[in-house]
Amino acid sequence: MKFRKITIGFDAPDPESAEDLICDIFFSQNLKGVVCHVPINEPDQGFGCADLPVPEENSVTGYLPDIDSSDMVFQKIQAMAAALSDLGIRTRITQSLVDEEDWANAWKAYFDVTRISDRIIIKPEWKPYEEKDGEAVIHLDPGMAFGTGTHPTTAMCLRQVERFMTPGADFLDVGTGSGILMIAAAKLGAGSLTGIDTDETAVRVCRENLKKNHVSEGRVTLSCTTLDQLDPGPGKKSFDLIAANILAQVLVDLMPQLKQHMHERSILILSGIITERLPDILAALCENGLELVFQDQTDEWVALGVGVTKTGHRRTEGKQGV
Repeated sequence: MKFRKITIGFDAPDPESAEDLICDIFFSQNLKGVVCHVPINEPDQGFGCADLPVPEENSVTGYLPDIDSSDMVFQKIQAMAAALSDLGIRTRITQSLVDEEDWANAWKAYFDVTRISDRIIIKPEWKPYEEKDGEAVIHLDPGMAFGTGTHPTTAMCLRQVERFMTPGADFLDVGTGSGILMIAAAKLGAGSLTGIDTDETAVRVCRENLKKNHVSEGRVTLSCTTLDQLDPGPGKKSFDLIAANILAQVLVDLMPQLKQHMHERSILILSGIITERLPDILAALCENGLELVFQDQTDEWVALGVGVTKTGHRRTEGKQGV
């Protein structure tokens, strides 16, 4: 299959915010292999950036399957990018046709060992790293599935999985992508692991990454399906911990179904929420008998920990910005 390589170059007074907004455009149109070509500083932990190529201009690149509907999707991306001019962001958009194998490997130079927390480390399979005692090192090849852990939405999800995981918990990942959250849950002590995605490629890549991390197949249920079609298994309707790292509007639509898979002590982790859509999410929580337990924010992205509402008692633990 051929893919369209779509690149949006940009100039902006705040490059980091512009980068997030352009990424959001690509994610909203389901582009894969999104890479940000923006200079970044070396993090305090000494991970990742010093040896990466310095881009000639600020840009974001993503890949779109070259099918009948691609022209329509590209036009939507053009319109959304042009609308950023209202925020002082000037964009230039180009596209070219590439083979699947070419794009699946092109972004690897920009993905390095990444520390998510004191405990969680993400290691691409082509990068060396010496694991230390007590660390949960995730060996990852995202391939054609979104989810490297470097985007704030995924990083916040990982930290909340670490925060709320209890030994032996039943874990559900809605929109599993590369499987990064399932792997983290397994390494942090989950009992059973269930993952669903509507993309067959994501399911295949997830399965391969679970094997790379020696996650026992006996713990895993993985399927290409939607949440309303999920069959958790005989006598099992709810999960202790659920993660859904997808777009805000999709989260709103799925909220009743997510609630159906929760019991009174379940925690639901919601991510992929840009701040301007947070009121919609909070309203959906209220409508479905759910309440905020924990809120995390990085730049313009928000992740929430959510529980089932208990009459007369709110269990909100507070807000943490990262």
